[in-house]
Amino acid sequence: MKRALLLEGIHPVARESLQAADYEVELLANSPSPAELTKRLRDVELLGIRSKTHVTEELLAGAPKLLAVGAFCIGTNQIDLPACTRHGVGVFNAPFSNTRSVAELALAEIILLLRNLPDKIRAMHAGHWVKSAACSHEVRGKSLGIVGYGKIGMQLSILAEALGMQVFYYDRVQRLALGNAVRIPTLEGLLKRCDIVSLHVDGRESNHNLIGAAALERMKPGAILLNLSRGSVVDLAALSAALESGRLGGAALDVYPEEPAAKDAPFACELSARANVIMTPHIGGSTEEAQFDIAEYVTARLAAYAGSGASTGSVNIPELAPEHVAHASRLVHLHENVPGMLAAINRVLADHGLNILSQHLGTNSEVGYALTDIDGTLPDAALDTLRRLEHTLRCHQLPSRKV
Repeated sequence: MKRALLLEGIHPVARESLQAADYEVELLANSPSPAELTKRLRDVELLGIRSKTHVTEELLAGAPKLLAVGAFCIGTNQIDLPACTRHGVGVFNAPFSNTRSVAELALAEIILLLRNLPDKIRAMHAGHWVKSAACSHEVRGKSLGIVGYGKIGMQLSILAEALGMQVFYYDRVQRLALGNAVRIPTLEGLLKRCDIVSLHVDGRESNHNLIGAAALERMKPGAILLNLSRGSVVDLAALSAALESGRLGGAALDVYPEEPAAKDAPFACELSARANVIMTPHIGGSTEEAQFDIAEYVTARLAAYAGSGASTGSVNIPELAPEHVAHASRLVHLHENVPGMLAAINRVLADHGLNILSQHLGTNSEVGYALTDIDGTLPDAALDTLRRLEHTLRCHQLPSRKV
């Protein structure tokens, strides 16, 4: 029986989808310890995770049957991608499915902070009727600076402009502006001119403490900072000082340098007591709609990869999705990208009298990925020879496709 393991409370539709593809599925609400996870992975072909589970070289070494890892989120920083490639394990993520949810949360927090609603809400719950327009502003006409104009940044740009905001953005990569958004060539230039700055960058090392004391000093007096990207991007001590001094008017955080490993675990942060700070528990993409869409998307990629070799959406393997020729068996061969590999594969097939009906090769700078449909079934001897070819990372045969 084919087995799949889904961790960290992935939406149940993922289990239903994989069961429909004839997988026996184990669904866990948490992320097990590395030792426990190693035990559970011994006979698993497909692994589904979110942000808390780390896929390491050591973990992969103890999972010989693992074909693919699905990250049911946008980021893949928790996965050792080079190690997965060396072990012939495909990695898939969901780069689009929760972008709307994150953008909507950012917009909601902008409105809350500009209207000074956190203070008013707390006062009402404490029994105080504080009816005042002081420190309360509309979003219309305010300038929003988006740092990182990727999928989420673009969604936020569209929503903010629809509410009458002026949108500016900074990105290391030259990206086409949507609507009336204006590109600012430097981060410093964006920080100086915007009333609100929203961060939507990845967790690469160069983004560590991207917003520190110097960057905060460049922001407009009374500006608002949002971080719904990665916890390491903002220096929290510097942010706390900027809020204490009144340099900033408020902040909203959904991510933190250190986050609890499990739901309901204790959490502490130096900004917790500040009235002008909104803190949420890494829920930017945590809407029912987003989690359903992510589960559907990633499980479809995993099932297609395991069932036909289709690698569409993989972050570490060249993308191929050719039609599987009817009544042909399919050879899946992942190898280091060196000259002569396709010729070597075809020599083995010819030596065993196997006729190629269709063949497709995709490459990147590191690996080559070949899908070959064969008239007949590879004998064990041929498959063994192919696996022993120098530079081979993974090789297996898929059954013939019935019409």
